[in-house]
Amino acid sequence: MPITLPRLTSLPSALLLCTLCALPPALHAEGSQSGKAPAKSSKNAKAKKADKKTDKKAQAKKKAAPEDQGEFVNFNEWKEVARFIDEMVERNGFNRAELNTLFGQTRYLDTAIQLIKPAPSNKPKNWAAYRARFIEPTRINAGVEFWNTYGVALARAEAQYGVPMEIIVGIIGVETVYGRNTGSFRVMDAITTLAFDYPNTPTREARMAFFRGELENTLLLSRESGIDPLTLRGSYAGAIGWAQFMPGSIREYAVDFDGDGKIDLRNSPVDAIGSVAHYLSVHGWQRGEPVAFPATVSGDNRQWEAMLNQGLEAKYTQDQLQVAGVSAPALPAGMRFGLVDLQNGTGPTEYWLATNNFYAITQYNRSYFYAMSVAELGRAVAAARNRQP
Repeated sequence: MPITLPRLTSLPSALLLCTLCALPPALHAEGSQSGKAPAKSSKNAKAKKADKKTDKKAQAKKKAAPEDQGEFVNFNEWKEVARFIDEMVERNGFNRAELNTLFGQTRYLDTAIQLIKPAPSNKPKNWAAYRARFIEPTRINAGVEFWNTYGVALARAEAQYGVPMEIIVGIIGVETVYGRNTGSFRVMDAITTLAFDYPNTPTREARMAFFRGELENTLLLSRESGIDPLTLRGSYAGAIGWAQFMPGSIREYAVDFDGDGKIDLRNSPVDAIGSVAHYLSVHGWQRGEPVAFPATVSGDNRQWEAMLNQGLEAKYTQDQLQVAGVSAPALPAGMRFGLVDLQNGTGPTEYWLATNNFYAITQYNRSYFYAMSVAELGRAVAAARNRQP
């Protein structure tokens, strides 16, 4: 059966279906165990060890973020930076002297370089270990408190954009633990470093182009909002605020949901709620549709293997899936699906049929694990909130 979230009668708006699958809003993972401590066993001990390894980036970030002020380099002496400044002056009318002063105060952030490097390709993926980092009591309890505090705004966002409250709650919880961990790196330091000295990977040029675009958006956002760009704080990749939007996403998708005349994802949880819902709506969220369904694959007919990793899109009909050896109970008629695998290290892989709503979540973060954790966390928070007296 699809993973859905319970209806909550304490809020005026009806909840939409949210299934926990690989990445989509409500699709993320084993909701029946959400918030429940796993039993002790040697298997769980191994999972904990694996979790510690996968958590290296988080530990490095925690260590470095508060004190890491970066290393002084004179970015004005970098030819690529000088060329970028020329473009900003010509294209956007910035003052050259002001930009020179700004880049003279910007620091090189080696921590950003280290944290953004991809994990070793030979390291097995482990959904269970990843899940345990996000579907845990502290985050669930914080989610209940967040929902209780901002329930009216969440209901309004669901009604306006069609995105279920639990999905919005799941995203903000996974991203920042409801505003507790929004990042303490200077955005100018992080984005400038990555824009001009991204690690040597096969996608280096494309990633540097992306971050140069985000650097331009940082400057434009600061000018439009009347903010000193050096005061912006965020993640090691430059994501900002409760919802961890990149500067370009703030300019394109963020909304003034609290009606105070300005968009402020750093200090307004209500703006963050509306912005997350608007972002998902623009990126394909379908009102009222489920997110994912647990699936079974055939051991004999292995045509289904060709359906894996076919892009972030629901493209297969029920008939095509059945012919390829994929089965799932009670699928809605007329919908298309993508086949998603959640690998568990040396354990059995979970398979899910993802809908377009699942893939809408992957537009926020292109990871099946991420999308599934968003869905599962939202479901776990909803269940915990329903249990309240």
